[in-house]
Amino acid sequence: MSFLVAALALLMIGALISLIAGKRYPLALTAALTAIIGASLLTGTTALRVLLSHETLISSDTWLVPGGAFALHVDPLAAFFLLPIAILPTLAAIYAVAYLDEDAKRRNLGAHFSLYCLLVAALILVVTAANALLFIAAWEIMTISSFFLVSYDHHHAEVRQAAWLYLLVAHFGLLLILAFFLLAGSHYGSLNFADFTPLTQTGPTLTAVLFLLALVGFGIKAGLFPFFIWLPDAHPAAPSHVSAVMSGVVVNAGIYGILRVMTLLPPLSALWGAIILTLGLLGALYGIAMAMLQKDLKRCLAYSTVENIGIIFMGIGLGILAAAEQLPVVATLAFAGGLLHIWNHTLFKGLLFLGAGTLLHATGTRNLDQMGGLLRRMPQAGLLIIGGSIALAALPPLNGFASEWLIYLGLLHAGIAMSGVSALGISMVLVLFGVVGTLAVVTFTRLIGIALLGEARSPAAAQAHEATAAMLWPMRLLLFGCLIIGLLPQLTLHLLAPVLTQLTPTAALELLATFAQLGQIGLWGMILCATLIIVSLLLAALQRRRPTTTASTWGCAFPRPTAQMAYTAESYSSLAYHHLLPQVLQPEISTKRPRSLFPVTVQFFQHSQEVLLQRCYQPLFSYLAERCVRLRWLQQGKQHLYLLYIFICCAGLMLWSILASKGP
Repeated sequence: MSFLVAALALLMIGALISLIAGKRYPLALTAALTAIIGASLLTGTTALRVLLSHETLISSDTWLVPGGAFALHVDPLAAFFLLPIAILPTLAAIYAVAYLDEDAKRRNLGAHFSLYCLLVAALILVVTAANALLFIAAWEIMTISSFFLVSYDHHHAEVRQAAWLYLLVAHFGLLLILAFFLLAGSHYGSLNFADFTPLTQTGPTLTAVLFLLALVGFGIKAGLFPFFIWLPDAHPAAPSHVSAVMSGVVVNAGIYGILRVMTLLPPLSALWGAIILTLGLLGALYGIAMAMLQKDLKRCLAYSTVENIGIIFMGIGLGILAAAEQLPVVATLAFAGGLLHIWNHTLFKGLLFLGAGTLLHATGTRNLDQMGGLLRRMPQAGLLIIGGSIALAALPPLNGFASEWLIYLGLLHAGIAMSGVSALGISMVLVLFGVVGTLAVVTFTRLIGIALLGEARSPAAAQAHEATAAMLWPMRLLLFGCLIIGLLPQLTLHLLAPVLTQLTPTAALELLATFAQLGQIGLWGMILCATLIIVSLLLAALQRRRPTTTASTWGCAFPRPTAQMAYTAESYSSLAYHHLLPQVLQPEISTKRPRSLFPVTVQFFQHSQEVLLQRCYQPLFSYLAERCVRLRWLQQGKQHLYLLYIFICCAGLMLWSILASKGP
């Protein structure tokens, strides 16, 4: 535990020095990188120690806050989430050195890296806190620091709007989390997690209320359907290294919160499993459908995060359902798939957001239709992005296939073991999960084809340059992690085993079968990888013997095709969304038709609809805003009135506390 405390101290010192250094970029950068790399090594060592030894580390110290304690607790579940925190933020910080280099002379990067250190420290505290007040404090630091990091380009109105939306929604989730801890704490008279053990004996009504509060409160941060409305705006608005951390690590904090609550409550009923499985499936379908419609590269990746969070919750929901139905094999496969996908998503989504940053850095745009031909000009970055896309599309031999295959197997076993309506429902989930995979392939072949292949569609794309080594090496390491897990997934199960037994005690008896399933995935992945290498070498050898000619594609009798003749991001996927998506999700199309015999221009507009935001949340927010206007009389702009409000509130709380202490 001393390693973890030292990591937190390092990060706080690094944050302080970076803040004081301000615009003295070399000093701020050195302090921040030293702190982040040192904390990464200490945190990673602690996490691996716990996962390999199956032990639990506990540390507690006094805290002046009433009801609080500086209590840290690293069990296998906490260690599982610590490992991504030790890896991705460190690689993203190294990437940021080159990514922000042009801003060093005109921006206060010391403050930026100070906030970055605070975010990493808060993430560590969130997953290791063993006291509710410490957890809430860490959660709030995580939210505030990420809010300012998202606001890096605050001179743009859309960035400010995205950051404020994130802050507003995050604090609504915090209110629900506070309600959970207050209800649990008042029930047992303590805010220490260790004293929540009697919660495992609570009745079904209290269990349902507590879990509902946790599911929505933490689900907002995780991006669970339908609470993800902040995510598609915040991730594109942030700098690319921050987007990678937000998508790969920060959303994991919400998943951790839900899993931690599951360990504190009695075993959940099959109904809760079915609800979470359904929400996960809806999130996966909606997320990948919306990703397929985006021409903003980072917005596409943000919606892909919604899809992958949905897949993770499909595994968790199926695991809860199977455990309640006494199906230990299904529960083990489902939880193993969901947990492994958390790690996988951290790796490949971090890689792709960093890759998107290299394209943005080289071209100055996130618009896919303004890219094209970048693989020729940025071969290393382009190949790394292709590798990340293969992993995200769950294609072998990379890691996305391994985790999604385990969930597929869990659904297959569940369909066989169940009967009647349950079997029919599982079969429908299996089919729709296949649709998600199909749309993912379409989405990311579109990304590769439109952004990397073909001819440059803009002058900026034609003048693009290769990324620097500081940007490429973090991406290489992330792709290497994707490849290792894809080829040797059974090795990860050794690390997942203690977490699985913590979530479902029967998992220990079924791990050998899961080992065998993962071993087969790794074997076939190695065979496929070897085949691809051999075929590539043979084709390269044959190609050397033949003369290479270069010619333009057919351009409708024009001597050279122009950007207007190339497929756009929308047209590439039009066949898929016209046949697979419901009408409500399809993009809006409008045209300005020619009205003369010899028209000069014809205009065609296609715009993807944010269905959930436009048809559900915006009307709701508008209704609430209209009602809240009636309370504007409370805001008189007079300080003494605000002090009176505070006094009345405190007096009311004291009176309530006195009456509650006297009892009935």
